[in-house]
Order: sequence, then structure tokens, then C-alpha cells
Amino acid sequence: MTALEERPTQNGAVFAPAFDAQTDPLDVIRWALRTHPDLIMPSAFNLNGVVLLDLAARAGYTGEVVFVDTGYHFPETLSTRDQLAARYPQMTFVTLNAGATPEDGQTDPTLYAADPDACCAVRKVAPLQTYLRQRAPSALLNARSRDQASTRADIPFVEEGPRRKINPLAFWTREELEAYAAAHELPVNPLYFDGFLSIGCWPCTRAVKPGEDARAGRWAGKGKTECGLWAGEGKL
Repeated sequence: MTALEERPTQNGAVFAPAFDAQTDPLDVIRWALRTHPDLIMPSAFNLNGVVLLDLAARAGYTGEVVFVDTGYHFPETLSTRDQLAARYPQMTFVTLNAGATPEDGQTDPTLYAADPDACCAVRKVAPLQTYLRQRAPSALLNARSRDQASTRADIPFVEEGPRRKINPLAFWTREELEAYAAAHELPVNPLYFDGFLSIGCWPCTRAVKPGEDARAGRWAGKGKTECGLWAGEGKL
């Protein structure tokens, strides 16, 4: 039995293979597609997400790419989404809460400053949680990597739980991601080249300073590095 073969348990479930840090992300994605044909990919179209989309396309992914429109995204982010949707027509790009605006009545327009956790919970986390309850996928394909932030330093290729979270880029560095994007001429969000190494909503995102990790520009000064999708009580 090789490292990439599936290992059935006594009750018929399938363990994740014995992946290691040198495993090709394409092998992880191909295993995920075989094991979880109902796989869904949430994305915010940052550098990691753009690279994952291209790798997933190479591996044969034709499922959904789900993006949450909070009403506070940079125009560059929405333009990047549209470019990617045109580039990968074999995938279904789903925008939740499409057309949201700061004045749409979902939240107080100043909530992001007063309580960013509450703002994220309403505008980003809740729409995706609701959608996933409806779709009920057995696994999520996402683009997190270990070197993005200290909160992600130990993520494995496969996180077990009621819904598996599969992280094909877990061990790739920012330099590897940049090299891949350049080699394949991927449409990276132009803000990335202005120092926005992780791009969320415009009120809560700034450029990263030299020596900071990739997510240091998210909610700077708020004691917060995660929106709540991947960490905390309401995580996916």
C-alpha cells in the first residue's frame, strides 16, 4: 500500500492517506475529489485562493467556488473574481449576498469599527454557514497555508471533523505561491503588489509592513487575525 492509497476503516469510512510535507498539492486535490465528490471550495480570491483554483482545475475540479459578498470588498477583489470565473468556466462561481452594501440594513454601517467580530459574523460567516447547511458537503477545499499567520502554523493537509477541511497548500510558502502564479500567468488581485498580502474588506485591511506575516494587515490593532470561518466557536 502506497502513501497515497486510501485506507478503509472497519466501518467503511476512509482515512486520509499518509501525506507529508513533500506531497504534491495536486495529489491531495485528486484524493479529495475521489473521496468527496460533493466537495465545495470557499474562496476570497487572495493569492492562495487563485493558486488553488488553478491547481484544482488541473486536477479536474468542476464544482462550486463560493464567495461571500460582504458589501465592503475592494473593487479589485470583485474584478479578480470576475476574471477567474471567465478563466475557469468549468466551475460554478457562486456569490452569496450578491450586491451587499454598507447601507443595506444588515448591520449598522459603523459596526466594523465598533465590533469587527460581530460584523464578520453577520456579513461573512453567517451567509456561508447557511449555504453550507443547505448544500451539506462532506468536505471543503480551501487555500490556507501555514506561513500565513501564527493561527495557521500547524494546519495539516486534512483536518478531520464533521465536515473535513482539506488544505492542499498547507506547506507552500508565499515564495512558492508567487512563483506558481507568475509561471502560470494567473490573475492575482492587483492590490497584492501594493503590499496587501491578505485582502479582506476595505475598512479592516491595510498593506503589510516589512517583516510582518501575510495576515498582519487584517484587522490591524484589533487583536484579531481570523474572520471566524476557520477558527472560533462558529468555525466551519
